[in-house]
Amino acid sequence: MKILQFIGEYILLMRKVFEKPKKMSYFRKQLADNIYELGIQSLLIVSVISLFMGAVLTIQTTLQVESPWIPTWTVGFVVRQSVVLEFSPTIISLFLAGKIGSHIASEIGTMKVTEQIDAINTMGINSASHLILPKIAACCIVNPILVIISIFLCLFGGWFSCKFMGTIPPEQYFEGIMSFFRAYDIYYALVKTFVFAFLIASISGFCGYKTEGGALEVGKASTQAVVNSSFGLLLFNVILTQIFLG
Repeated sequence: MKILQFIGEYILLMRKVFEKPKKMSYFRKQLADNIYELGIQSLLIVSVISLFMGAVLTIQTTLQVESPWIPTWTVGFVVRQSVVLEFSPTIISLFLAGKIGSHIASEIGTMKVTEQIDAINTMGINSASHLILPKIAACCIVNPILVIISIFLCLFGGWFSCKFMGTIPPEQYFEGIMSFFRAYDIYYALVKTFVFAFLIASISGFCGYKTEGGALEVGKASTQAVVNSSFGLLLFNVILTQIFLG
């Protein structure tokens, strides 16, 4: 019953969130601020994770492909498919659910327990749209860009391991990356990322907005936001994969 209550309250809040903002100039300013806070400030850690994971994936795949019957370029092909279809859109989004989700929930939750949201409502402003909508829009804009960067850096990390660790010849690695390429795979990855970005921002915003109590409850709301958004990501990962690739 708690799950049904959570879903019902979430849907009702989203109806309020997607009302048209009264001041578009303020919305654009908030959008720009949130793109910087939620996206650009995540770029460094996403880049580092992607570089190292690309190198590790290449090394591990090389160790598994030792049969003389399997061509060496298969390593590049397997790494590309793993990165594009699953690692960058899903694993990076799970990381962002922890980083971005906790930030959104704690920020809005703190405003709720300090009665700042009540003050906004008193002024006749839709606080749900005022606080949550810019964060959803920012995540939906910047997260796909982060995933594109992650894909590139993962493949670059794989090339680095080929070039300087001697896993396979770099030429063979590039041949595998370019073999049997389908633009549809990129489209699938970006659609997943867009849906995941919406889930992260909206669920985290909901958890923060529903916070009641004091500082301890803000921490609980932050944890709940990460757990619930991660669960939503994994659930929709299965659904979207079945729809697009099933």
